[in-house]
Amino acid sequence: MNQVLRPKEVVQTVATNQKCRVEQFLGGGGQGEVYRADLDGSQVALKWYFPATATAEQRTALEELIKSGPPDNRFLWPLDLATGTGVEGFGYVMPLRDVRFKGIVDLMKRRIEPSFRALAKAGCQLADSYLRLHSKGMCYRDISFGNVFFDPKTGEILICDNDNVAIDSGKRSGVLGTPRFMAPEVVTGVAHPSTHTDLFSLSVLLFYMLMVHHPLEGKKESEIKCFDPPAMNKIYGTNPIFIFDPVDDSNRPVRGFHDNALAFWPLYPEFLRSLFVRAFTDGIRDPQNGRVRESEWRAAMVKLHDSIIYCQKCKSEHFYDPSRLQANTGAGKCWSCQRDLVLPARIRIGSNVVMLNHDSELFQHHIDATGGYDFSKRIASVTQHPSDPSIWGLKNDSSSRWTCTYQDGRVVDVDPGKNVRLQSGVRVNFGRAEGEIR
Repeated sequence: MNQVLRPKEVVQTVATNQKCRVEQFLGGGGQGEVYRADLDGSQVALKWYFPATATAEQRTALEELIKSGPPDNRFLWPLDLATGTGVEGFGYVMPLRDVRFKGIVDLMKRRIEPSFRALAKAGCQLADSYLRLHSKGMCYRDISFGNVFFDPKTGEILICDNDNVAIDSGKRSGVLGTPRFMAPEVVTGVAHPSTHTDLFSLSVLLFYMLMVHHPLEGKKESEIKCFDPPAMNKIYGTNPIFIFDPVDDSNRPVRGFHDNALAFWPLYPEFLRSLFVRAFTDGIRDPQNGRVRESEWRAAMVKLHDSIIYCQKCKSEHFYDPSRLQANTGAGKCWSCQRDLVLPARIRIGSNVVMLNHDSELFQHHIDATGGYDFSKRIASVTQHPSDPSIWGLKNDSSSRWTCTYQDGRVVDVDPGKNVRLQSGVRVNFGRAEGEIR
């Protein structure tokens, strides 16, 4: 690829009038090229548009985005426009992505193997970030795994390519989305990108992340000999059928072709699978009313995170599924070693249940969700007794005193830094909420 800008070339930011020196070509796409650059001593990313896309309309859109600011710090948002002497067009600077963040493509190709816990955190943060974006009256228009990065160890996410963000139901543009992620009504040309179509794309992205497969690619896709535009239009536009549709089994995954979907789908609890069913049945038939909202995905991902348990034998991750217990099937068997799973202690806080594994933590949102979901605000952690490894406790990591009530009627204060024993029937008053250990 012929690079528009060369190393050591200098362009100028428009609003702050700072020199931006090009250092390294990072990649290119349909709109332009991205470089690592030095902006007055700070490392930034610089996107430079190709002449055909460096339109007055694009420049105006960027100016509006810069003025509005990002919904949160997970968006690598445009910071300032940039122009250069002797170079055609314009670009913009944005925060540089840290190397610890990997693409969803890396997950699809199994170059990374994140834990279910990390994936659940990433899913929660994605839903939360798009909710914040939509709450500002904006739509992303091109949600796909090419525009999202996450830390496979922590689940933290970053969203890039934000120059395509637009006012919801605003002026139409050429940005329709990425194939396989566009809502059926966009594929068929019935509708243009909006927050409603973003919801469909978000559901596809989450399905990809958790199942490592596309929700509409089953038997019908495997029977296609030439996957040309008419075939894609049928699978994703005119006749989309969810591979796990409960009333239509015509597009089930085919063993040998869609093994990821067949392997992962039964691992997840019913509450999550039912959301995916709704997203790709009602959400296709009734785009305005049937789609799963960002807030629902966010709550489901937190619940999924809290449902994780481990096989005592091989340490593989599983999920606590109340529907299995109600069906008298127990906790089930380990998908890896086939041993019977044993449930750890758990705490119920309101309607939420958190499994208390050796590495479990409670966060502020467990006792007060009004401040949003933030996995950095830990209030408690499971700890092991230093001299008796058979005894486990819940450590008070908050700055407030707890009050614990035991089954025999004893009431004990638990100051910050102290522990309450994980014992069935103990009630813990956190101040804003009360939980019961089971």
